[in-house]
Amino acid sequence: MKLSVTQENLARGLQVVSRAVPTRSTLPVLNNVLLRTEDGGLKLTATNLEIGMTYWVPGKIETSGATTTPARLLTDIVTGLPSNEVVHIELQAQETLQIQAGRFETRVKGIDAEEFPAIPTAGEKPTTRIAQNVLRKAIAEVSFAAATDEARPILTGVLARFEGSQLTLAAADNYRIAVKTIAVLDPVEETSIVIPARSLDALGRVLTESDDPVNVVLSPSRNQILFHLEGIDLVSRLIDGQFPNYQQVLPKSHTTTATVDRDQLLKAVRLAGFIAFSSANIVKLQVGKDAATGLTVSAAADIGDNHSEVEAQVEGDGTTIAFNAKYLVDVLANVPVEQFSIELNGPLSPGVFRPVADGDYVHVVMPVKTTS
Repeated sequence: MKLSVTQENLARGLQVVSRAVPTRSTLPVLNNVLLRTEDGGLKLTATNLEIGMTYWVPGKIETSGATTTPARLLTDIVTGLPSNEVVHIELQAQETLQIQAGRFETRVKGIDAEEFPAIPTAGEKPTTRIAQNVLRKAIAEVSFAAATDEARPILTGVLARFEGSQLTLAAADNYRIAVKTIAVLDPVEETSIVIPARSLDALGRVLTESDDPVNVVLSPSRNQILFHLEGIDLVSRLIDGQFPNYQQVLPKSHTTTATVDRDQLLKAVRLAGFIAFSSANIVKLQVGKDAATGLTVSAAADIGDNHSEVEAQVEGDGTTIAFNAKYLVDVLANVPVEQFSIELNGPLSPGVFRPVADGDYVHVVMPVKTTS
């Protein structure tokens, strides 16, 4: 294998696929990135057996071939090279890769490409297509609500329910639910799958703000999903199991509604959170009645207390409710809208957060029971 590529393109490709390299693995080859000449360029591939990422780097191929090289080491080397240089890559004896650019030359030993796991590619007809900016925003607004505790593996995933021209993404742990519905470009038969939240997070980092489509390919066996955009493939295993019926948990009614500015409420909750952090992370929201501005956010602990007033338009009964500050910050920080409508039904019922200008998103947060 002998080829030449630009430093910028190679560095970008390595940074993308490195997101699929496991932090630790008992299988040494998984710590490596696969380099293979293909279609007049260099194909980079990495996987942790849950996610596989592929990136095509344009280049000038002199001799075809393939090898694997330690991913993080190669990324550090290439990133450290001058950005205006052409990088010359040559596979030498005993799986030694020579990387040369200008006056810089490095040799790195790797592992035979035959030991690298096979990764599916986007050869099949897409199941559907989704605008990149639409999918990117939906992932950002939903995936953070998935569980990180592996005790219930199904909750570490995001439910993806395809239905006609719509895709509904839903994530939940034991304390919150996030649901977002978006449009797909090609109608799909009704089907539901569960995608690991980590896979969607990795996808979200490579999607752009453009309305160019990303192709979505669901494998016939329904055990893998592949996303393809120009120059990049991401394939992920799916989580087997029945996702909880989150719709049963969504409150059907409320007695109080408060419409607030997102930035003001986020700032108030973050300030209260500094105090609440030392005492179970509990912050209280007082809505209506005695709240001079419509809504107050407060926290109290041994180290001190905090009280902030937030302008709010309140309809219905006044109430006080306590939440974990982290969950409020998560939804307010990840859903960039001007105003939220907060629907409450007393201190012991879940709080519902809806963007005023987005009827396709809903977020439910469970309250915290307090002694007062």
